[in-house]
Amino acid sequence: MKTKNLELINRQWFTDSRQVTGNTTDSQLIDAVFFAIQGEHHDGHEFIGDLYRKGIRQFVVERSALTPDRRTELMNYADATIIEVDSSLQTLQELAAEQRQKVHIPIIGITGSNGKTIVKEWLAQLLEGGQGSTDFIIAKSPKSYNSQLGVPLSVHQLNEKHTLGIFEAGISKAHEMQALETIIRPTIGIFTNIGTAHDEGFRTRKQKIAEKLRLFIHADTLIYCADYADIDEEAHLLLKAVNPGVQFVTWSLTGRSATYQATVQGDQLTLASPEATPIQLTLPFTDPASIENLVHCLVTMLALHTWTNETLQARLNRLRPVSMRLEQKEGINNCVLIDDSYNNDVAGLKLALSFLNQQNTRARRVVILSDVLQSGQAETDLYEQVGALIRTNDVGQFVGIGPVVSRNAHFFADSSLFYPTTDAFLAQFPFAELRDSTVLVKGARPFSFERIVARLERKVHGTILEINLDALTHNLNYYREKVGSDTKIMVMVKAFAYGSGSAEVAQLLQFHRVDYLGVAYADEGIALRQNGIELPIMVMNPAPETFDALLAYNLEPEIYSMRLLREWGRFVAKGKGQGAESSLSTPFAQHCIHLKIDTGMHRLGFLEEELDEVASYLKSHSNLRVATVFSHLVGSDDAQFNSFSKQQYETFLRTTTALEAALGYRPTRHLLNSAGIVRFPEYKFDMVRLGIGLYGVEASGMNQDALQTVGALRTVISQIKTVRAGESIGYSRRGVLDHEARIATLAIGYADGYDRRLGNGVGHVWVNGTLCPTVGNICMDMTMVDVTSALASEGDDVLIFGPEVPITDLAKQMNTIPYEILTGVSERVKRVFFKEGN
Repeated sequence: MKTKNLELINRQWFTDSRQVTGNTTDSQLIDAVFFAIQGEHHDGHEFIGDLYRKGIRQFVVERSALTPDRRTELMNYADATIIEVDSSLQTLQELAAEQRQKVHIPIIGITGSNGKTIVKEWLAQLLEGGQGSTDFIIAKSPKSYNSQLGVPLSVHQLNEKHTLGIFEAGISKAHEMQALETIIRPTIGIFTNIGTAHDEGFRTRKQKIAEKLRLFIHADTLIYCADYADIDEEAHLLLKAVNPGVQFVTWSLTGRSATYQATVQGDQLTLASPEATPIQLTLPFTDPASIENLVHCLVTMLALHTWTNETLQARLNRLRPVSMRLEQKEGINNCVLIDDSYNNDVAGLKLALSFLNQQNTRARRVVILSDVLQSGQAETDLYEQVGALIRTNDVGQFVGIGPVVSRNAHFFADSSLFYPTTDAFLAQFPFAELRDSTVLVKGARPFSFERIVARLERKVHGTILEINLDALTHNLNYYREKVGSDTKIMVMVKAFAYGSGSAEVAQLLQFHRVDYLGVAYADEGIALRQNGIELPIMVMNPAPETFDALLAYNLEPEIYSMRLLREWGRFVAKGKGQGAESSLSTPFAQHCIHLKIDTGMHRLGFLEEELDEVASYLKSHSNLRVATVFSHLVGSDDAQFNSFSKQQYETFLRTTTALEAALGYRPTRHLLNSAGIVRFPEYKFDMVRLGIGLYGVEASGMNQDALQTVGALRTVISQIKTVRAGESIGYSRRGVLDHEARIATLAIGYADGYDRRLGNGVGHVWVNGTLCPTVGNICMDMTMVDVTSALASEGDDVLIFGPEVPITDLAKQMNTIPYEILTGVSERVKRVFFKEGN
C-alpha cells in the first residue's frame, strides 16, 4: 500500500461502485480514482475490496473511516495507492473547483425551485452545434446532477475544447450553496423561480432565496423573472450588496418593471424591450411551466448574442420534450429494456451503465449507443474512453449507430455491430436473435432512438403501472432514519412486492443493502433467487411439499407450530434437498429458521406456554439455529389499541428473554411493522419489518407527507363520444345521464385492478388536470368516465391513482385499505420502472 499527494491523482473519478464490474486490467481502471464517501445511508469504504479485485488501484479514503480492521485490510493491497483525507466529498469539490479555474469560457449556473434541468437541456439544444459563431461546444450537468456530489462530477468534465458550460445547483438546506458556487463560479446566472421545494430546510422563504442567490456572488449577469417579487427584492437588496457590478436581465409576463416584457397569446410570444425591435415567436409548448422555462432560455440567448427573429424561431422549432429519467420496461423476447433514448454524453453514459449494472434479472447485457455529441474531446480519445466503459461493464453485445462511432469500431470488441443510421439498424438488425438480455438504449436526440425503443418494447394494452425507484429509495431512507443505523431492516416483497414487481424492487433493495427480504411463499423466494437476489429471504408460509426448494434455494422458513418445527427438523436431519439442481444448494451444518410468537394476533405463532417445548426441541437439534424471533402488533396503526400494543411488547420481551436464556444465544428480534416504526420506535428491538411504508403509504396516517408516491397507475382514452341526457352508459343501464355529456372510454377495467366498487361516480380519474367521475358499472376491460369538464382527446393519458389521485383517497372511496388496491393491480398491467437522472 502506497500513499501520495492529492496533486498526483489521475483524471478519471468515480464515486459509485456500480460503475465498475468484472475483472479487468484496463488502463481506464488502473488510472481511475475511487472516492470512498461516508454518507447518511451508505459507506463507500465497504466497496474498496471488491473494486481492488476488479482493477482499481487508487483510492481516496476518509481518516474517520479507517478503523484498525480496515487499515489492516488496506495493507493487503500492496500495489494500491491510498490517499487519506478528512472528507472525500470536500476533496472532490476542491479538485473540481481547481478544474473550473483552468477554463476561461462563459459558464451558466442555474438554480431555483423548479425547471432547472429543463432550462439547462433546452439551452443546450438551442445553443449546441459548434459550427458557427452562435453555436457552442457545451459541457453540462448530466440529467439533474445538481447536488453536493453531482456538481463536482459535472464540472470535472470541463476541458479546453468546450466553449460553454451549463450547470445546475440545487440545495436543500442553508449553507450548502457556498461550496457549489466555488465549483461552478458562473459568469451568467439563471434563477428559475421559487416554490415550496425543500422549505423544511430553511427558516423562511426569503432565507431560501438568499441562500440560492449565493451562487451568483461573482456572476456578471443574473437572469430571472421579475414577477417573483421576493426574488426581485432579495436580488436588489442582498446580491447587489456583495456583487455591485452584477447586471440584472429580467422579464415579466404581468407588466412589472423588467428588461423584457413578455406577452403570450395562444402559442404566440412577443418579447419587447425599449432598446430593440420586439421579437415575435411561435412557441412549441404552451403550458405555463414550459412558457416560463422557454422565456428563461430566450432571454439567456439574447444575453449571449444578437439574434434575428428567424434564427430564434428556427432554433425553437428543433426543441423536443426533455426526458429526465431512465425507464425500465418489458422488452420483446424476454428482454428487459432500459430506455434512455433522448440524450447521449459520456457522463450520462456512465449513469446509464451504472443503472444497467443494478439489473441482474437477465445475465446478458446489450448496449445500443449512438454517436456521442458535444463531448469536447478529440474523437479518438472519446471513443477509446467509451470502448473502455463498455468493456469494463461486462457488456456482452455492443451496437453502435452513427458514422462517427462506426469509424471508431476498432475500440470495441470484434463481435460489435455498427450501423450508419437508425433506419439502417431498424432494417438490418436481427431482432429475433435478441433474447433473454438487459438492453440499454441510449442515443443523442437527432438519432430518434425512440423508434428503436418502440420496436424493442413488448406490446401490451395501454394501461401501465409506473414505479418510481427514486421514491422507493426515499421511503426506505425515511424509515432507516427512524430506526437508526444500529437496527436492521427486513423488507416485505411478498405479493409481487405489493403489486410493484418483486424482482425489480428486490434488486434496488439489494443495492441499498437491506438486511432481509420477506416473502409469503416459497415460489416467490425462488423467483427472486432466479433473478439474482442473494439477500437472506424469510418465507412466511412454508409447506412440507416446498421443503426441498427451501434448501435448494437457501430460503429460510418461518416456523410457527410444533408440528411444522418437527417436520422441518426431520426433513433436514435426513439430508434431503442437498442434491437439488441449484447453484444455491450447498450442505451446511445449521439451517436458519425464524420463530413466530403469538402475542395477541392469534393468527399464526407459538403461544408463550409452548416455548419451553420449542427450546427443548431446538437444544436437542443443533442443526437448527434460530436466526430471528418475531411477532406482529395487532393495532400499531391505531391509537385506540396503544395499551394492547404495550401489552404485546411486554409479552414479546418476556418470551424472547426466556427463549434466549434457554437457547444460550440471542436471535435477532423484530416486532414492528411500518406503522409501528412510526408510532412505537421504542419497541424496535434488533430489526424492523418494512412493508406498505416502502411503497409510499404511511399506515398510521401520522407522517404521510414525509413519504413519496411510488406507484402511478395510468391508462389511455380509447374513444370519446357525446351522449344525450337520459341515455344510459354501460352494463345494466346503471349510469343514466342527467345532462348531455362527453363520455370517454378508458382502456382499464376490473380485470386490471380497477375495482367495480368505483363505478357509478364513486371513483374519479385525473384527465389533463381535471378530476372526472366514472359513469355506469366498471367493465372487465373498460371504464367510462364523464370528461365534459375536461380538455380531453382520444389517446390522452389518464391517471387512475398517483400523485394527483392519492391511493389513500381511493381506498376511502372503496371502503378498504391501500394494500388491497396495490396488490390488486393485475400482472397483465405492464410495470414501467423509472429513475430520475441524479
